[in-house]
Amino acid sequence: MTMRTIPVVLVGAGPAGLTAATLLAQYGIESLILERWEGVYPQPRAVHLDGEIRRIVERLGVGDEFDAISRPALGLRLIDPDRRVLAQFDRDPDGDRNGHPEANLFDQPELEAILRANLSRYPSVTLRGGAEVTAVTIESDCVRVDFADRATGRDESVRAGYLLGCDGANSLVRDEIGARMQDLRFAQRWLVVDIATTADLGHWEGVHQVCDPKRAATYMRIGKTRYRWEFRLLPGETAADFRDLPQLRPLIAPWLDTAAFERLELVRVAEYTFRAQLADRWRKGPVFLLGDAAHLTPPFIGQGMGAGLRDAANLTWKLAGVLRGELAGSVLDTYETERKPHARAMIRLAKLTGATMTQGGEFGNHLRGLIAPRLARVPGFARMLTSGESPPLRRSDLVIAPLLRRGLAGRLTPNDRLSDGRPVDDIVAGRFAIITALDPPEAERTRIAQRGGVVLPAAPGTALHRWLRRGHASAALVRPDGTVQRCGTNLSALCAAVPRFAPGDRG
Repeated sequence: MTMRTIPVVLVGAGPAGLTAATLLAQYGIESLILERWEGVYPQPRAVHLDGEIRRIVERLGVGDEFDAISRPALGLRLIDPDRRVLAQFDRDPDGDRNGHPEANLFDQPELEAILRANLSRYPSVTLRGGAEVTAVTIESDCVRVDFADRATGRDESVRAGYLLGCDGANSLVRDEIGARMQDLRFAQRWLVVDIATTADLGHWEGVHQVCDPKRAATYMRIGKTRYRWEFRLLPGETAADFRDLPQLRPLIAPWLDTAAFERLELVRVAEYTFRAQLADRWRKGPVFLLGDAAHLTPPFIGQGMGAGLRDAANLTWKLAGVLRGELAGSVLDTYETERKPHARAMIRLAKLTGATMTQGGEFGNHLRGLIAPRLARVPGFARMLTSGESPPLRRSDLVIAPLLRRGLAGRLTPNDRLSDGRPVDDIVAGRFAIITALDPPEAERTRIAQRGGVVLPAAPGTALHRWLRRGHASAALVRPDGTVQRCGTNLSALCAAVPRFAPGDRG
C-alpha cells in the first residue's frame, strides 16, 4: 500500500509552527502538525512581541483576540540598583510605523491557545498531539517522518513534500539533518518568577530593567493580574533556593508593600540559561529549521519568539508559491540567505544590550549613571530604540538593490492608514503589490490584477509618499510578506517584475 504524501509536515506546535501552518493554509496548502504534547504547554515562556510581529498576528486573523489578552507597554526604564530611574524610553501605545503598539506583553500559553483555536477555520491543517517524532529520513522525492503515538505506543510514519522543524531548542529535526548550533559566546543563568495578584502594584506600565552587575533584574506587568520578575542568579544559586514566596521575598519585596505581598499567588519559578546560538545551516533539501531550532536569542530585547514568527512569514509564501507551481524552487534558497543574517544581527543586539545593562562591576554602574540619562535625550538614539523597525534583510534573489544604495529594498513596508482608513496590510499582505507615487497605465493595473497583485497609490502628502521619497524612489515592488523586493523610478520595470501569485485567504 502506497503512503500518501502530505505537502507539508511541521514538527512542533509552538508559536512558529502554528503560525507557519496557518499561513500555509491561507494559501490553500495542506499540512500536518506533529506535536509531542496533547495540549498547550502550560508554562509561561515568552511575554513580549513587537509591532512587526503584531502585524503577523493580525494577518493570522487573531488580532482582536490577542489584544484582549495583551497589554501595550509604555516603553523601557533603566534603573540603578537602588531602583532610581537612569533613563526612560517612551513608546506610543497606539503604535507608529507598524500600526500597532511597539511593545506588547502577554502570556504565551494564552497566545498558543488562540492560535490553536484559529486552526479550526482551516480544514487543510491537521494538528496531532501526543505524537513524538523519532526519525527524519530524506528520500528521493519526499521526506519520511517516523513518530510514536505517546498514548498507545504505536509507531507510525508519514511522508511529506517538505518538512518544517519547529521543535525548539533541543530540536530532533536539527540533529537529523546534521545541523549544529554555533555558540555565540553568551550564557547567563536567570531565575524567572511569574506572579498572579489582584493587587495594584502601582508601578509604571512598562518594562523595568535593573542595571546591576551584582543582581541584574527585569520587572514587567504582563496581564491584568499577572506580573513577571527575572533575576540573574548568583554562582551557586538554583531555582531550588527560591521555591516559595518566603524564599522569594528578599528579591521581590523592594517592589511591593506588605499588604500587596500577602495577596500574591506564585504561578511559577523556573531557572533558565539565556543563550546566544545560531544553527550552522537552516536547510537540507526539503527540510527547513524555524524558530528556536534555528536560533536562540537572549531575552533582553524581547525578540526570541518573534524571530520564529519572522521565519514563518518569510518562508511560507515562498513554499506555497513553489507547491502551487507559481514560483521556481530556487526561491527557497533565499530563506536562509535572508533570515540567518537578520537573526544574527538581533542576537548581537540582545547580547550588547544585556552586557550594557548587567556587566562592568561598580565602574560599569558609574558609567551607566553618567551615560544613560544623556542617551535618553539624544533624539536619534531614542528613536532607534523605540521605532519598531528591525534591520533590513540581506540582498538575495528576492531582495534586489544596487551595491552602493540599498534604498528601501529588504525593509518592511510601513503599515500606514490610507485615506479610507484601511491599513496598508489589509490590502498588501499575502500578495505582491506595487506602491507607487506615479500613475501606472490602466493596462499595467489590469495585468497586475490578473496576476493576483495589487497597485497601491502613494498620493503626495501621504505617509507612504514620504516613505518612498526617503528611499529615493517613486515606486516599490512589495513581496507577500510585506518586504520591499526592489524599488526605483522605473515604474514599468517594477510592474513587469510582478509574478503570477494568487493571494492568500485569511478565512
